Amino acid sequence: MRLLNKLTRFGFFCALALTAGFGMTSCEDEPDKYEVADGVPTIRYIRSPYAASADSLITAATTGTTICLVGDNLRSIYELYFNDRQAILNNSYMTDHTVLVDVPSTIPGEVSNKIYMVTRSGERVEYDFNVTVPAPTLTAMSCEYAPAGTEVSITGNYFVDDPNVPLEVVFPGDIVVDEFTDISQNSISFIMPECTEEGTVDVTTIYGTTTSAFHYLDTRGMLFDFDGVTGLGNHGWHNRDILSDETSITGNFVRLGDGNTTMSADGGWNDSQFAFEYWSGSWDTPQNITSGDGIALFNVVDFTDYADMALKFELYIPSTNPWSSGAMQIGFAGYDIVSYSGNPIDGYATVAAPNAYMFNGEGPNDEGSFGRALYRPWTTSGSFHTDDEWITVTIPLTDFSYDRNGAAATAVPNSPDDFASLTIFVVGGGVNGTECTPVFKIDNIRAVPNR
Repeated sequence: MRLLNKLTRFGFFCALALTAGFGMTSCEDEPDKYEVADGVPTIRYIRSPYAASADSLITAATTGTTICLVGDNLRSIYELYFNDRQAILNNSYMTDHTVLVDVPSTIPGEVSNKIYMVTRSGERVEYDFNVTVPAPTLTAMSCEYAPAGTEVSITGNYFVDDPNVPLEVVFPGDIVVDEFTDISQNSISFIMPECTEEGTVDVTTIYGTTTSAFHYLDTRGMLFDFDGVTGLGNHGWHNRDILSDETSITGNFVRLGDGNTTMSADGGWNDSQFAFEYWSGSWDTPQNITSGDGIALFNVVDFTDYADMALKFELYIPSTNPWSSGAMQIGFAGYDIVSYSGNPIDGYATVAAPNAYMFNGEGPNDEGSFGRALYRPWTTSGSFHTDDEWITVTIPLTDFSYDRNGAAATAVPNSPDDFASLTIFVVGGGVNGTECTPVFKIDNIRAVPNR
């Protein structure tokens, strides 16, 4: 029986390697019996690791790419370098004749266009191979409404400042940034120049130019600007403060918390201070959802491609009132979950009143397990504020998949009709913190493409 089990495991490993296209020429050695061989290695060629393209030989690959070395005595490789960057070797993917390995994702400091194979005795064997670096990738801007003169950062990858082709950022209107306060492979920081035009941002390195998916001064998909552009604001049971002050980024903002009200360690319920509600509809029969105050949000912004969209807003949490408990629960909803009055709506068979929306879990549709996003950055360090600056928060609409305690929701938005109403409520979240008196200033709530 032991022999049978051993053979079964051995056969499974071989089948798995062949299925994955690792190009193993034999299954003579089990991973737990791996030993570094004597002698020196020889690479005959390098190919793709995938069976469908195994006949395609390659002489160059981008950082992070998986490749397959093919040669002889390859188990004698003790260390492997691409230029001056060491690769991680997994002996489960090494045989005498093949090595499956990832090209290091870090950008080389010194480019020799060679692979270096080092044996256990220290002998080094070279092989010509070019590692190419992609054009930069742009993930996010720390504040998409950053005022001129403030420090901002763009995160992503492959930010290279080459002396022959310096790193450059171009904002709308051909506003150029070529001086930086910090540069790393994954982030660049700089002082925001004067720019009043909305649009994408270009970043250029020696390896190419990339245009951002995000917009500076983004007005696409605007739902709530609190300055009259959409005309939408409070439309529920509670009227949150909509105001402006010396910290304003674009005029008015909505404020949650007054700076004196305590939030308990478990994020206790306090919708009178920490909830912003926009429940579409009206007191009419049937309810009006097509115009004016109470218009359905899907009649303001096209949510047809919601799976490729994100909710964004600017957020300011003062350092004097940090946040250390509760989750910002953000929930879109259709009429079967909430409407302004509960009166009928033309074309919809099921219309719910707001009294069971999102959090109590006791309604006929178990609204407490309705999918929403949970934003709670304080859990990383125990407390969170935005350093008396505005930041941009981005949450993909596919992340609206949690219940009120952070578990998987039983119902998630799955149709444009599910984006009629919006509630932002800092409460619960299933994680305890510490008592706090937080203040949240929120502006420019929008739903935009995230690609």
